[in-house]
Amino acid sequence: MERSRDVHGILRFATSPGSSSFTEFLSAASPELLPGRMSTIASVPHGTTIVAAIYADGVIMAGDRRATAGNLIAQRDMEKVFAADDHSLVGIAGVAGMAVEIVRLYQVELEHYEKIEGTQLTLDGKANRLSTMIRGNLGEAMQGLAVVPLFAGYDVEAPDPASAGRIFSFDVTGGRYAEQYYQGVGSGSLFARGALKKLWRPGMDRATAIRVVVESLYDAADDDSATGGPDITRGIYPVVMTATGSGAERVGEDELETVVRAILADREANPGT
Repeated sequence: MERSRDVHGILRFATSPGSSSFTEFLSAASPELLPGRMSTIASVPHGTTIVAAIYADGVIMAGDRRATAGNLIAQRDMEKVFAADDHSLVGIAGVAGMAVEIVRLYQVELEHYEKIEGTQLTLDGKANRLSTMIRGNLGEAMQGLAVVPLFAGYDVEAPDPASAGRIFSFDVTGGRYAEQYYQGVGSGSLFARGALKKLWRPGMDRATAIRVVVESLYDAADDDSATGGPDITRGIYPVVMTATGSGAERVGEDELETVVRAILADREANPGT
């Protein structure tokens, strides 16, 4: 197989003399399209959308349940929000398998540090440690296997409990950014942050905070096909967790169902919202 450019500079391919093999042509022109060699990045399940917000008691984080592989729904009930330790939460967006493995390793990392040192890392230290782990995945991220987490926690060393809730976002290079009030990551985050901008209020109580983050995910699902909305038929609702001075806690399914049904009733009464 020979490659050459014609007088117009256009790349041309020529098969070997006497060969009429399209396979030979494809192996030189686009070898990734050959059976068994096709790029599988698009078919790897990806997770989206995660949001976090500060409220009166600490921080709250929520994630939708959909994982997509290209144009397909790979999973309807994936969990993307986890307790990192007793007072912090981590949510994942990006390549699902790698993201879950990074979270598991991160949980062990924090537990190991506490056992060896006899004390927990500070909240800033936890965010820095996660940043280092994300930076270690840079090679894979450059190949399309990116993992972008969202981290939030209750700072037990904060002088004022009212300002103990904190949120950190990251980029694929491990860059760490402290966020104010709220943040979102994933393909639906643009729409979720738009909703949070309108709904978030300082000093929200727990019930209001749950309603706000669930409604922001509902708006994200309304405009982003990779974000899954609440599924009452199957009983699938967002994963919502809080981190306060009392620890990390998951919001129960029954409570979430009540919130989701209230949102749906409001939207049915005013479908233009």
